[in-house]
Amino acid sequence: METDQLVRAAQQGDDEAFFFLISSEKERLYKIAYSYLRNEEEALDALQETTCRAYGKLRALKEPRYFATWLIRILIHYCIDEQKRKRKRKTFSDIRHPDQIQQNQSSVDDRMELEKAIEKLDPRYRHVIILKYYQDMTLTEIARLLEKPEGTVKTWLHKALEQLRAQVGREGGGEIVEL
Repeated sequence: METDQLVRAAQQGDDEAFFFLISSEKERLYKIAYSYLRNEEEALDALQETTCRAYGKLRALKEPRYFATWLIRILIHYCIDEQKRKRKRKTFSDIRHPDQIQQNQSSVDDRMELEKAIEKLDPRYRHVIILKYYQDMTLTEIARLLEKPEGTVKTWLHKALEQLRAQVGREGGGEIVEL
């Protein structure tokens, strides 16, 4: 069955169709949630909450072919809200422990420096970076997801990379390839 047919079936109350749709997107959703929340448990919670919200609002989806985009948008909104809540109640439990580090120290330091730089970006730039480099989405897909013109998304990506290069420095040749 095609995605459109599955969505229509789910909208008419077919729970198996909904389960199949969610199952087909769960890995992608988890990666997106983890890239925003940086915590496995919170990413899984985000996935569960997104599933519940999508189930409750499924009948409101007008275009079945945009199911995946719609689902990702629900997830991103949840993750952003969760980040706001997290900032308000920031605790020492967020600090990473040395035993969690599995790569060599310089690589970990570089990665942490890059992650800190990404966190400092304007939210719209951060979204584009995460979706482009962590989720391998095309600019067209990102534009559709964020409901912005593709040219705007390209500009945001360019500005984000410019800011990241300025923050991280040009030690690696000035190119940020491995996000």
